[in-house]
Amino acid sequence: MAVQTGRSVARTPGEHTARGPRRGTGTPSGGLRRAVSTCWYAWAMVAPVVAVIGVIIGYPLVRGVYLSLTDANERNVARHIGVNNLPATYEFVGLDNYRAALTGDQFLSTLGWTLVWTVSCVAVTFALGLGLATLLNRRIAGRSFYRMLLILPWAVPGFVSVFAWRFLYNEDRGLLNKLLAGGGIDAVPWLNDPAWAKFSVIAVNIWLGVPFMMVALLGGLQSISGEMYEAAEMDGANAWQRFAHITLPGLRPVSTTVILLSTIWTFNMFPVIFLLTRGGPGEATQILVTQAYKFSFEISPRDYAQSSTWGVLILVLLMLFAALYRRVLRNQGDSW
Repeated sequence: MAVQTGRSVARTPGEHTARGPRRGTGTPSGGLRRAVSTCWYAWAMVAPVVAVIGVIIGYPLVRGVYLSLTDANERNVARHIGVNNLPATYEFVGLDNYRAALTGDQFLSTLGWTLVWTVSCVAVTFALGLGLATLLNRRIAGRSFYRMLLILPWAVPGFVSVFAWRFLYNEDRGLLNKLLAGGGIDAVPWLNDPAWAKFSVIAVNIWLGVPFMMVALLGGLQSISGEMYEAAEMDGANAWQRFAHITLPGLRPVSTTVILLSTIWTFNMFPVIFLLTRGGPGEATQILVTQAYKFSFEISPRDYAQSSTWGVLILVLLMLFAALYRRVLRNQGDSW
């Protein structure tokens, strides 16, 4: 029985309320139904984007994973020759392609150079971007002009910049060698010697990546309160101490993100390598993504299975890096 006293209602221990289940005790299907009925407009707006992404990214990804488990090449895939339609004759081989790639010398050597290329470009790009951002964050004459000038390489289309650098690197008619000849120095085989070719592609990628890094870090610097620097200066901290204890910790949210993005972009930087050296001389500058392209479009017969295998391995490596990167940040107390 319920005994009513004023506005309060007291119930006996065995009596149950008839107002329905408590909050949080509903079934999952009921929660999903309420979410759809409440946010149907948001679901309707997102659905076309999800469908397009599924078609553009999902299908090629699934198709690539499937081909990596076969022996598909130019000679056994379905193709049309005149009015004749030849069916596919490739077979399922399981993980043989992955085993061959991971135990062969070509993948491991290419992966080694890809890691050197990625670490070198990201490290130097971050250092230069941070230095330029620090300079442009100060009140100097012509600061807006310098900012616009340094952002210019980012505004120019990538293939235009690469072709311009290829002209500068020309061993016979390039501007760089002409300048060296004026100083009595022999011409440098920028793109014809393996060591110089590696240096050249790294330099071009750094030149293309510094503007993005500078703009991102400059935004992070401007978000740090100037009062912190004033307080540290009053406490006797020198310039290096202010940089180490205020600037770098203040830039951590921005720097962690741009380092991750720059690593992924550089690891898959196809245009610079392909347009500048096409992986040469020999295979000296070939990175994983350009080698996967070569399997599908340059060698004969075109090896679609091997190309797909390398593509899946690239995706797995980047996913492992992102997971490890996130774990390190969480251990340091940062959220990402």
